Parts: sequence; structure tokens; C-alpha cells
Amino acid sequence: MPTAPAAHADPSVERVETAVYTVPTDGPEGDGTLAWSSTTLVLARVHSGATTGIGFTYGAAATAQVIEELLADQVTGQSAGDVPAAHEAMHRAVRNAGRPGLVAGALSAVDIALWDLKARLAGLPMGGLLGRCRPQVPVYGSGGFTPYTARRQESQLREWVEEQDIPRVKIKIGEHWGQEEKRDLERVARARKSIGDAELYVDANGAYGAKQAIRLAPRLADQGVIWFEEPVSSDDLAGLARVRSAVTADVAAGEYGYTLPYFWHMISSGAVDCLQADVTRCGGITGWLRAAALAHAANLQISGHCAPHLHAHAAASVPNVRHLEWFHDHVRIEQLLFEGTLDPQGGVVAPGASDAPGLGLALRTDVADRYRTG
Repeated sequence: MPTAPAAHADPSVERVETAVYTVPTDGPEGDGTLAWSSTTLVLARVHSGATTGIGFTYGAAATAQVIEELLADQVTGQSAGDVPAAHEAMHRAVRNAGRPGLVAGALSAVDIALWDLKARLAGLPMGGLLGRCRPQVPVYGSGGFTPYTARRQESQLREWVEEQDIPRVKIKIGEHWGQEEKRDLERVARARKSIGDAELYVDANGAYGAKQAIRLAPRLADQGVIWFEEPVSSDDLAGLARVRSAVTADVAAGEYGYTLPYFWHMISSGAVDCLQADVTRCGGITGWLRAAALAHAANLQISGHCAPHLHAHAAASVPNVRHLEWFHDHVRIEQLLFEGTLDPQGGVVAPGASDAPGLGLALRTDVADRYRTG
């Protein structure tokens, strides 16, 4: 009787490393409730033999400390093929530290790195590992920051629409916590003139109250606005639902979803027409795919918030993706720090066009080291 071949153990995760990079903005940036002059990217690396997977999140530098002190031991020694097991171990380990916020960003970065490692060990692009529903994913240009001058806003919008042929764009409104309604409306009107017939989206970042958003909505509709993101705080699910029932634009929110129950409550309360989820906050690729499944069960689409190069493969693998946010701040940083970034020409990205393994990204160490802060 022939002898069965000996089973080979899957390679394991041998160590986890972090690095922190802080990149200044290329001009004043802000939205309705916050302004910033730099953005911090926290990188996680997971190693198995000579193979390394990478993931990252955007947030405070202390995120790296969470990875090193709370998460690294949970994934070290785990099978590199069993990402859900490592994800669950991390989830349980942070119970007393508090899952939402900075901790969720740390968990997300490691989860993404684990998926990248698994795909690289298999010699597959991430899309080949996850399986694809589509070869391309639509994107929308996102920026239009409230401190921008009229000239800067127009230049940015025209670059997306005319040079890159992206047929949908978004600007920030709700300046000074909704106290600059006249300027908000003037900027929306200028945006419409700049982009012609392209789709126009706005994002208030929770700056308005519900009645204020409802009062302004017809004026936005006059300019053809079809996407009203966070008209009120995403913590105010009842307020979002009120706005949603009263306006013609699609109401979207979810970027501050850190756990699956949060998305379930947002969906079941009727708060949104399209669910947003951020792979760098919601639990990485594992969490994002689960959020997409929740949305699909409710006959809703999902949109990837920011960090487009981390979302692209996962977004191509789900049937209900609407689009990804081609966010100026993150796109600029990802193109600066990584090789293998995507081209949004024509308003889509094609993560399956390359045979590069994993996410297809490689850190430009010589460039990145200039911005390393931790």
C-alpha cells in the first residue's frame, strides 16, 4: 500500500515590525471640522522566512506602539495562511484596550499585512487570492479642501475631470462647523462650473445639524449634487436617517466604523444609501469584506474610504462596490512612498492588470526614510 506523502506545515509568521512616516501636505488642507498640515502613515511588516507582507494605516504615531505591544505577539507563530485566526486573536487581545479608534487602525494595518504576506507566499496578486468580481473599480476624485482658494479648487477639479477623465469628484463643505453656508454654496457652484456634466459629490464631515442639512439640500440639488456624505455626524444615526428621508442625494457614511456591529446598526437604522468602510480602520481586508457582505445583504452598495491602493483588490472582489475614493492626500503619499501604484485614468483602477504578488506595492526605502519619524 503506497505511503501517503508527509504533510508540510504552513509557513508561520516569524516577526512583526513597524515604521512611522509623516509627510507634510502640499498646501493648506481641512474640512468642515478639522485642519491639518501633515499626514502620518503607520506601516506594519510581517515576515515569514524571506517573504514580507506590508500593510498600513493613517493615524497617530502611537498606533505603532499598539502593534508592537498588543498585537505582534498575537500573530507571531500563527500560520501565515490562517489570516482569520490571527485576526480573531488580535480582536480578543485588545478587549480591555478598547477596539475603536487608534487600536482598530493598528489591527487593520496588521491584518492587511497578513493578507499581503499570504498572497506573496502563494505567488499570487491579492485579487488572485481573493477572487475577482470585476477587472476594474470606479474611482472618484476627492479633495476640494475648505482652505483652498478658488483657483486651487478649480485646478484640482479640472485635473481630475479633463486630464485624467475621472467623471465624478467630491469637495469638502460645512466650513467652520457649518457656519459658512454662503461660502459652502458658492464653492459648490464654482465646482459645478469647473467640472461640467461630471458627477458632483459633497462631504460635510458631520459639520451640519440635521435640519440645517435638510435646508441646504435643495440648493445643493440645484447644482446637481448626488452624493451627500456625512451631512451630520456619523454617530447620529437617527439624524442621518432623517436627512436621508428628506433629500434627493444619496446619503453616505461609515468611514468611522471600527467594528462590524457599528455597520450593522448603521444599515439597520436606515441611515445611509451607500455604506462607506475604511480598510485602514474597520479591521483590514478581513473587516472590509465582512462589512461589504453586510451591505450586500441589505441591498446596499459599499464605497471604499480613502487609501485607494489598499482597497482596490478587495473592492474588485465584491459584487456591490460602488467606487473608491481617490483621495488627494493619500494618493500623493502612496505614490511618493510606494512603487506599484495604480493609474486612475478614465475613472477606474485595474488592480488585476499587474501580476505583482500581494498588493503589488513595494516601499521606496530611499524616499521613505526622509519622512521616517518612528
